[in-house]
Amino acid sequence: MFFLQFRFATCKDTLMMLAGSLCAVIHGAATPLMLLVYSRMTNTFVAYEIEVQTLKDENTTCSNNTIYWKNGSVYETAGNDSVYCGVDIEAQMTMFAYYYVGIGIGVLFVSYFQIVLWMSAAARQTYQMRKTYFKKIMQMEIGWFDCNSVGELNTRMSDDINKISNAIAEQVSIFIERMSTFVFGFLVGFIGGWKLTLVVIAVSPLIGIAAGLMAMAVARLTGRELASYAKAGAVADEVLLSMRTVAAFGGEAKEAERYDRNLEEAQIWGVKKGTILGVFQGYLWCIIFLCFALAFWYGSKLVIDTKELSPGTLIQVFFGILMAAINLGEASPCLEIFAFGRAAAKNIFDTIDRVTIQKLIVTLSSIIMQVKAGETTAFVGPSGSGKSTTIQLIQRFYDPKEGMVTLDGHDIRTLNLQWLRSLIGIVEQEPALFATTIADNIQFGRPGVTMEDIVQAAKEANAYNFIMELPQKFDTLVGEGGGQLSGGQKQRIAIARALIRNPRILLLDMATSALDNESEAVVQKALDKVSRTTISIAHRLSTIKNADVIIGFEHGQAVEKGTQRELIERQGVYFTLVTLQNQGTSNTNKGTSDALEEDFKARSRTSSGRGSVRLRSQSKLSTGTLSDSIPMISDKLFSTEKDDAKEIVEPAPVSRILKYNRPEWPYMLLGSLGAAFNGCINPVYAVLFSQILGTFSISDLNEQRKQINGICILFCIVAVISFFAQFLQGYAFAKSGERLTRRLRKKGFQAMLRQEIGWFDDPINSPGALTTRLATDASMVQGATGTQIGMIVNSLTSIGASFIIAFYFSWKLTFVILCFLPLIGLCGVFQAKMLTGFANDDKKAMEAAGRVSSESLFNIRTIAGLAKEGSFVESYQQKLVLPYKSERKRANIYGLCFSFSQCVLFMAYAASFRYGGHLVSSEGLQYMMVFRVITAVVTSGRALGRASSFTPDYAKAKIAAARLFRLLDRVPKISHTDGEKWDDFRGEIEFLNCNFTYPTRPDAQVLNGLVVSVKPGQTLAFVGNSGCGKSTSVQLLERFYDPTEGKVLIDGRPSHKVNVPFLRSQIGIVSQEPVLFDCSVAENIQYGDNSCSVSMDAVVEAAKKAHLHDYVMTLPDKYETQVGAQGSQMSRGQKQRIAIARAIVRNPKILLLDEATSALDTESEQIVQSALDEARKGRTCITIAHRLSTIRNADIIAVMSNGAVIEQGTHGNLMAKRGAYYELVKTGAPIS
Repeated sequence: MFFLQFRFATCKDTLMMLAGSLCAVIHGAATPLMLLVYSRMTNTFVAYEIEVQTLKDENTTCSNNTIYWKNGSVYETAGNDSVYCGVDIEAQMTMFAYYYVGIGIGVLFVSYFQIVLWMSAAARQTYQMRKTYFKKIMQMEIGWFDCNSVGELNTRMSDDINKISNAIAEQVSIFIERMSTFVFGFLVGFIGGWKLTLVVIAVSPLIGIAAGLMAMAVARLTGRELASYAKAGAVADEVLLSMRTVAAFGGEAKEAERYDRNLEEAQIWGVKKGTILGVFQGYLWCIIFLCFALAFWYGSKLVIDTKELSPGTLIQVFFGILMAAINLGEASPCLEIFAFGRAAAKNIFDTIDRVTIQKLIVTLSSIIMQVKAGETTAFVGPSGSGKSTTIQLIQRFYDPKEGMVTLDGHDIRTLNLQWLRSLIGIVEQEPALFATTIADNIQFGRPGVTMEDIVQAAKEANAYNFIMELPQKFDTLVGEGGGQLSGGQKQRIAIARALIRNPRILLLDMATSALDNESEAVVQKALDKVSRTTISIAHRLSTIKNADVIIGFEHGQAVEKGTQRELIERQGVYFTLVTLQNQGTSNTNKGTSDALEEDFKARSRTSSGRGSVRLRSQSKLSTGTLSDSIPMISDKLFSTEKDDAKEIVEPAPVSRILKYNRPEWPYMLLGSLGAAFNGCINPVYAVLFSQILGTFSISDLNEQRKQINGICILFCIVAVISFFAQFLQGYAFAKSGERLTRRLRKKGFQAMLRQEIGWFDDPINSPGALTTRLATDASMVQGATGTQIGMIVNSLTSIGASFIIAFYFSWKLTFVILCFLPLIGLCGVFQAKMLTGFANDDKKAMEAAGRVSSESLFNIRTIAGLAKEGSFVESYQQKLVLPYKSERKRANIYGLCFSFSQCVLFMAYAASFRYGGHLVSSEGLQYMMVFRVITAVVTSGRALGRASSFTPDYAKAKIAAARLFRLLDRVPKISHTDGEKWDDFRGEIEFLNCNFTYPTRPDAQVLNGLVVSVKPGQTLAFVGNSGCGKSTSVQLLERFYDPTEGKVLIDGRPSHKVNVPFLRSQIGIVSQEPVLFDCSVAENIQYGDNSCSVSMDAVVEAAKKAHLHDYVMTLPDKYETQVGAQGSQMSRGQKQRIAIARAIVRNPKILLLDEATSALDTESEQIVQSALDEARKGRTCITIAHRLSTIRNADIIAVMSNGAVIEQGTHGNLMAKRGAYYELVKTGAPIS
């Protein structure tokens, strides 16, 4: 399975990988090889030391390389051995230095090629893989895209292929290198001395088992912790999605508590995880040091008593095994990377190997119809009746399950797909443009056209004039998805693109919906000019008046067919739609206000809103009017600017982060103590290790044994201290870090709930983004405190202690090694960076290619319709060349850094041991001091590297903290704390000249001088079409927003001076789509009053008034029944009644009903309506009306248009006036 990832490797790649592997094996053998040199060097030092010690006796002399007494007899030690002399320490050390340098140079070369060859081969394969994958996706049938989201495909393209790339690149060579060190380390051990090797191996399973157990325990606890965080995240998500409901019912404090409860659980798991990590780390170090003690104790027996080993071979065996074990451990992270790669490869290769099948899972029953050549045929019918689907069958985006589509008598499944699509021009309701120039967009229609043709097509599409007014004319960039143009402009460019194809078949799917009447006439003329087969999905009557045939659709069937006159006489589908549309647009001369008439006209012009022939209201394809979609585009632009701004955050000062951690200072102090102990352990090891080497030169055997036993006992003591110190560090910092994370998350969440509603309208503050921000920022901040402080204290004490030891024992030698220290430190940094991988550098280079792929997949229908897949694949492949080249370049840089970092250590050893030899011979420095100083400084270099590898986390933490603090410091525009309260709240409301625009859409005026008032206990009903400002006025009353100009008076006091929680506590609201929370029925009703705990009696009382009680009693768990996420377990009528009960429990003075019964069937509506009439008694009520029956008996009916009231009065008065209201009532249309 692993080798399947290499399926894109050519012969050249395979050769490169084999050569790279060979280099990796040689590189892996270098360190064990160095041990052989190290062992001989140790023996030389020991021999020299013994010689020096012996010759101190004035009665001894050296001749023929052996020591004699002055009287001529051979000098013998306690063990009856003669003593060798005449060691030329300087010459010997020079020779060893050359060995080291030689190995170092070898390593420099092989490690460079090991990395470069593997990375280059991987880059070539990844390049091929991306090309093949994208090409394959672009060849998929459209049905496949319905089942795979564009976002997911983009992620696959970037992340999944990156994972494969990581799994087949340098990580493989590093894995091979480590395994090679593992094998050769054992070999060196066995060659040196098999007995000691077996003893050390016997203990090593203890380390392996501990490491395995630790990984398992941590994985399980992390899972639990993440599950708790996910629960907390779900709460946050639910609350932020329902922010308006939470604010309306004053549930902020309650929700913060609910969020915190889940965080507490996560904190407990986090602390357990930290503690267990500490215990296991302590255990590991404890075993390692006990292992040292055992090995040195047993090894020294073999050296002194049985003479099976020399001091050098003891070192060789011990370090050989240790190195093997360490490398085996370090090889395991690679396996994880390989596993990720394998999983990703499965997804990618499944797609690449997939066979394209055209299938249709859409809603068409048997359709029988014929479209004649050269005729214009129009499709009409309600939304979802199968009109667009039929057009997609003609384009062969899908194939029918049964039956067939024929073109000139041929089944289109037998025709060449590209040729078929080249005959068809299509203009859709929401056309897709590509992020390039206008000319290029038109040229997509037909490659190789001249500029004259483009201009001609633009003129026919009535686009020429507006294009010439733009500064760059035809070279103007249209922006992402055509975002810089209005809906009408986009549509005209799409029409020009279709016309330039000069297609034989023209498909118009609401092609002129975004045009005004004048443009439409011009375009219609151009479309009618050429005789071609045209199929038009009709939008406005004017567009299909001239059609030769009109076909009426219903429920996926063509139910009627004929000319306009025939169909009107039939009084079927077409007749119904025409009647509905006329109600929207007809203007009888009976004094209808001009404003309303203008508004209706504007609406039928700008949208496929609720009054169009194509009743799009229930459809998901184009909810909302186009005038809504233009501000959305400006949102997009404005959110990208904001994103850039978001990145430039001044990092927060550490002092402020620590301030939030202040309550945990005892834990942090304890943890730092533990960390300081842990830091001292390495330097202590350097002292003990060199001390053991020193004992081998003592001539008195008993003294020697005594010292060795003493040192082994010290090793055992260090082991025990290490265990407790690691545990302390793990537990204390986990506790302080997790508590800080919880505190910051809770504070962050509370800060979000404090913001005014307008803040949530900004796309940057969408619920998803905020939940993510809560999750990631808080845990990143933990990176600057918590465990990281422990690591830093640990590294710093380690460095400090090492330097003190080194300078104390030999300052000269220390200075020599210090020259290499920056390099060794750099290597440490580099190694840390290497483990995290260089994946991030790729991201930037891939962005351009990502944009092409994202745009292509997003507009796949348009591209397929234009048969332009090829050109996008080509463009994507061009964009891949740059990342591929940068990848090759990176392989070289990486190879150089890696090889340099690998060979530095060998060079450092060469120089320092050579100089050490000089000091031993000329200044009489003891050789064990040489080992002590070198070991101490090298370990401190490693610690330095470790410490610096935390800097990126640390920097990220400071930026994340700054983002959090910016949220905590933000002062909401609508304060929750100030403002007045009063006792006799009556509920009199007055809107005085209110103007309002939404903060995110400052260019769209929603309220235009709204004036209307309602006395306590009265009912005011707002009517008017969608988007005229009815719901907005209710939101001003709730103080979700404040008016830009004018005032809202409550009991004669301006709303912006009233205390927000007090005001909202007097208001109950029932909206069209009530938001319920994922808890029981009773809890949802109790949510109505969050100021106190609501008794069960009050809940039942409210439920009875809302006609809900009888239904609840039929449920198995009665009031404890869970309503599901967003109330998913309840029907709409039941949800509505729960919402009414929730409003009643509040006992509000003002009741707001926002289309409270619109979503219900007649029966539910009657029940809910009587519940509402019950609830209205004795309260001021504002209702946004949906059906007439609901507002007939209102005290005041206000008809709104364009954000102003155009007429008001009772039902009787308004009917007598015969104005806008009379028109609405007479036609019986849904009012809004």
